[in-house]
Amino acid sequence: MPNLKDLKVKLFADGADIEMIERMAENPLIKGFTTNPTLMRKAGVKDYRAFALDVLKVVTDRPVSFEVFSDDFEEMELQALEIASWGANVFVKIPVTNTKGESSNSLIKRLSAAGVQINVTALMTAEQVADVVDNLSDLTRNFVSVFAGRIADTGRDPLPIMSRVVDMLKDYPQTELIWASPRELLNVIQADAVGCHIITATDDVLKKLDLIGKDLDEFSLDTVHMFWQDAEKAGYTIEISQPASIAEGSSKSDMTVIYV
Repeated sequence: MPNLKDLKVKLFADGADIEMIERMAENPLIKGFTTNPTLMRKAGVKDYRAFALDVLKVVTDRPVSFEVFSDDFEEMELQALEIASWGANVFVKIPVTNTKGESSNSLIKRLSAAGVQINVTALMTAEQVADVVDNLSDLTRNFVSVFAGRIADTGRDPLPIMSRVVDMLKDYPQTELIWASPRELLNVIQADAVGCHIITATDDVLKKLDLIGKDLDEFSLDTVHMFWQDAEKAGYTIEISQPASIAEGSSKSDMTVIYV
């Protein structure tokens, strides 16, 4: 079991809550930030540009990924160029296809050749990565986001897929693999073990980082304390009308339990 300080995988914070981003920006363990339209909508973001510029005032020294949201490739390209202009640390997230299943490869190639730092997103297979990666310029830094958590949601083990992509990217040193959509802290350990470059995680996963390597007997005792303390805070009591125990021959029907 590795210690947190021994992890080689880089931790990116995933979210659209500006307070979380400000908090995570103060944490030297966090090496970058990602977001997407779903997270932004969930966080109540109304003005895309204003939100992005607020984030870039906070995060000036680490990568930040913002996603295009058009379904038309021409408009997607205009959005990508505009988003890229907001900062030197901006990566533009381009989905692997549009909603019609049409490949984004041509757009990715044009943008990457123009110097836009690309984060290809919504990838699920090694074959998709192989199809995309030759379209990324080796003159820019690039990310490919493989959604290991969503792969696992289908009952498939994502580790073989992630391992294949890690091996594939050895020939593309400017492109890093992001383990996207983790479901639990164990995924950080798995991503590190398989050689994944980056894992992007939401606040609820990142809050558990201090648990890495925690002694399980100590954790067991902490859990007992939690249950006891919460019962005390809630003021729970049980009034038992008859003290006779079941072991002495009483049945459950002989006892009345009153919850207060």
